[in-house]
Amino acid sequence: MALSAPPPAPQAPAFLDKIVPRAEAAARLARLPGPVVFTNGVFDVLHRGHVTYLAQARALGGSLVVGLNTDASARRLGKGPERPLNREGDRAHMLAALASVDLVTWFDEDTPVQLLGELRPDLYVKGGDYDMATLAETRLVQSWGGQALAIPFVDGYSTTALVQRIRGA
Repeated sequence: MALSAPPPAPQAPAFLDKIVPRAEAAARLARLPGPVVFTNGVFDVLHRGHVTYLAQARALGGSLVVGLNTDASARRLGKGPERPLNREGDRAHMLAALASVDLVTWFDEDTPVQLLGELRPDLYVKGGDYDMATLAETRLVQSWGGQALAIPFVDGYSTTALVQRIRGA
């Protein structure tokens, strides 16, 4: 009986190519189909509300770019000393694996204003729990002719509530 050849070693998943360092993000964004939609967040424990929101954001344009809060930036948001539960690299992998997401990069500031200025997307979106008129991000995107839009919030889904439920609180 002849021995068969061993199976080929698995290749790195193709979605890893969607994760790019911030210094390379603008060049990569320029190669994406437009209009380019940008959103940002922590996306700590990915849930139904997140994936629904991201799919709706992607449907608004030709590509979706996600600016991900670094771990340090996320901690400054005041969600608790143990947050984020998932490290930034793990969160980036989860987002990049989604079909709705075309590019993931990071920002370490408290807001994505500087990153938005570097990338200059056509559309900036946030969840409906944000008042777009009050955000500096909205004014910035509108300064180059872009638009800002709130997508209706998916009630009943939040990472904070999920973490509390897991802990039995």
